[in-house]
Amino acid sequence: MGIFDFFSPKDKKESLDKGLEKTKDSFFGNLGRAVLGKSTIDEEVLDNLEEILVMADVGIETTLKIIERVEKRVERDKYINAQELDSILKEEIASLLSENNTESLSDFTLPADKKPYVMMVVGVNGVGKTTTIGKLAAQYHKRGYKVVLGAGDTFRAAAVDQLKLWGDRVGVPVISHGMNTDPSAVAFDAVKQAVEMKADIVIIDTAGRLHTKVNLMNELGKIKKVIQKFIPDAPNEVLLVLDGSTGQNAAIQAREFTRVTEVTSLAITKLDGTAKGGVVIGISDEFRIPVKFIGVGEKIDDLQTFDKVAFVEAFFGRKK
Repeated sequence: MGIFDFFSPKDKKESLDKGLEKTKDSFFGNLGRAVLGKSTIDEEVLDNLEEILVMADVGIETTLKIIERVEKRVERDKYINAQELDSILKEEIASLLSENNTESLSDFTLPADKKPYVMMVVGVNGVGKTTTIGKLAAQYHKRGYKVVLGAGDTFRAAAVDQLKLWGDRVGVPVISHGMNTDPSAVAFDAVKQAVEMKADIVIIDTAGRLHTKVNLMNELGKIKKVIQKFIPDAPNEVLLVLDGSTGQNAAIQAREFTRVTEVTSLAITKLDGTAKGGVVIGISDEFRIPVKFIGVGEKIDDLQTFDKVAFVEAFFGRKK
């Protein structure tokens, strides 16, 4: 499969199913043990369910909401067989996600009235931030959009070099000033080039350091200020990349970044290598920020737009 041999809808579903396999196997294995020998959903089952959801990194607050919903269902319906627990959970988690500010996006369409669309990408080192940017560039480029990348993570040589490799691979320009240069100057030139070449989207990488909140806020504020010289309402999107395999540590990072900058969307990566995929549910519920992308594998199309319906279906899909 070449770089631009993109998945069909069937392939996309299979990729999502496979990517959530470890989470699903762990979750349902534990759930099966929780209801073993039980004919009804009693207090012991609910206590076990609470522990299972926490182990899946759904998060304490979201877990308590789900347990409360299940309790109400049991009380309302009077008698529910314990074997029905997974279908009840599926319904309640789907309902919880639908109530949150989580958009379901089916493709990579950009708004026609924002050109170039400016996306600033933030996140700590090691979460897959630069790889995510490369995959986004490939997918937007494949769909006919003109893409410009800005190598603004100038404090890590590997980030600059990696983004250049992605640019060469995809065939899109990468604006770089090298290592230890001013990130805002990179952002300025990236947006300037995007405007001049009438690009559709410019994606700007930023430093992935967990430095002090004041420095982070100042640095991101400076980047915003310089790009607003070209586009007053830019950036149009601030995408925070989180590593799903770190579970609740991803939620901690989200809390830190949302305190110092206005994050407008989330990408949760590396879900294929972990049994902690429940973190998507908890983060979506806690922050009410749209989970826009999820990473479920190494291939370019394994970075998928997050569809909450498809996610819940995959999460609760049983092996035939």
